[in-house]
Amino acid sequence: METTKILEILSYSIPSIITGLVAFYFFNLHTNNEEGRRRYLLNKEAQKNALPIRLQAFERMTLFLERINPSKLLIRITPLSEDKHDYENFIIAQIEQEFEHNLTQQIYLSDDCWTIIITAKNATIQMIRKANMSDKVDSANKLREAILNDLMDKQSPSNTAISYLKSEISQLW
Repeated sequence: METTKILEILSYSIPSIITGLVAFYFFNLHTNNEEGRRRYLLNKEAQKNALPIRLQAFERMTLFLERINPSKLLIRITPLSEDKHDYENFIIAQIEQEFEHNLTQQIYLSDDCWTIIITAKNATIQMIRKANMSDKVDSANKLREAILNDLMDKQSPSNTAISYLKSEISQLW
């Protein structure tokens, strides 16, 4: 008699347990799917809000690179005296000031992009220092000429960095 009672209890319990497990599995699957959908929608909304800020950061860094481009920098910043060292220091100070003004933009750019911008800034400063060390340069105006002549032979670091920025922006779309 007891075995029949146990079999009877099992015949009712096993289908209930299986139904409960299937229901739990589907409920869990549905919950995880909904959570993933909500996370996707939140992420999409955050990207939609962040995109204009990121584009503005790219714009500001492009402006920075254009402003430190030696051909434009030397036209904008004229020598105050004939001393080439004073002019060199003045130009480098302007580049550093411009860089510090845009320092916060790095949080919106990739690490590679930021490294390229820093490299372009440092290469521009190095180009100015190298031109100033030349024996042919004895005045501020000669320094300007030497830097511009150096740019005739090669592309400025700013232009290279701007090309990288453009490729980085094209990946946002």
